[in-house]
Amino acid sequence: MSIQPLLAEIPGRLILWGILALVVFIIVLVLANFLTIWIRALFSGARVTFTELIALRLRRVPVGLIVDNRITAVKAGIPVSIDDLSTHYLANGNVEAVVQALINAQKAGIHLIFDRACAIDLATKGTGKTVLDAVRTSVNPRVIDCPNPTSGKVTIDAVAKDGIVIKAKARVTVRTNLDRFVGGATEETIIARVGEGIVTTIGSSQSYKDVLENPDRISKTVLDKALDSNTAFEILSIDIADVDVGENVGAKLQAEQAEANKLIAQAHAEVRRAAAVAVEQEMTARVAEMRARVVEAEAQVPLAMAEAFRSGNLGIMDYYRMKNIQADTSMRDSIAAPSAGQGKSLG
Repeated sequence: MSIQPLLAEIPGRLILWGILALVVFIIVLVLANFLTIWIRALFSGARVTFTELIALRLRRVPVGLIVDNRITAVKAGIPVSIDDLSTHYLANGNVEAVVQALINAQKAGIHLIFDRACAIDLATKGTGKTVLDAVRTSVNPRVIDCPNPTSGKVTIDAVAKDGIVIKAKARVTVRTNLDRFVGGATEETIIARVGEGIVTTIGSSQSYKDVLENPDRISKTVLDKALDSNTAFEILSIDIADVDVGENVGAKLQAEQAEANKLIAQAHAEVRRAAAVAVEQEMTARVAEMRARVVEAEAQVPLAMAEAFRSGNLGIMDYYRMKNIQADTSMRDSIAAPSAGQGKSLG
């Protein structure tokens, strides 16, 4: 019997046994890692394949998280695939919150599909809210204070037509609108619109008494304006929590206007007084000018008399007569002066 054929068959058998050992090792390794999870999914009615489990591990997706959430969803009657859950996880989504939100929505009778829940989850990422909060708000409506206390304002102030300030505080009951949650306006828009509606309603009231008598008219008027359009919420009710009377702005404005008119009138009067003073000063200057002209004219008299003497038109006797008339006039003036003063004292 020849030994060479046997020796030739040994390398082929070793390779075959090596391949077989490698296959057995891989099978043992897969069973060691995924057998428990596979059995748990199998008995839970959410069967998965080893191929899906291996693909999750290769994509570095936590196998236990994805399988457990699929089991939870399937047991609740929500058909979700392993691929859908892993895709949302790779998009940095919260798989557990999405599954829980789907279950809550189903129990509450709210139509919410998996893609919409994933979109809401990704949209609320980094905002401090979750898709689970959105579903809970849709099931259990929440109350929003208007104005928001964190803004520093306590009431919404508006002025009625009679000039009286009305201080109002409202509470808005809203419910999440899941169809418009992604891309819809937030709570700040609701608060701003409600505040605008309150100011408009109070401003159109003839008197502050009308607002105090019927505060529900504010809420009815505001609700009729469909303030929740294009927002992530649906307004269920608007309740006026408090209404107070403020200051009389109309009277205050009228007083300020009267004060302003008084100042304007005083300014005009001051202008007229200044103009009168200027005219008076101008007249005084003109009187002084006239007196100066009189003095100038009187100064020409001696010169004229001297010229008359030189030309022979005035004689010495004419000059003495003129001096006598002046002396007589001066004497009469001196005699009349005491009697005039005495008459004044007697009067």
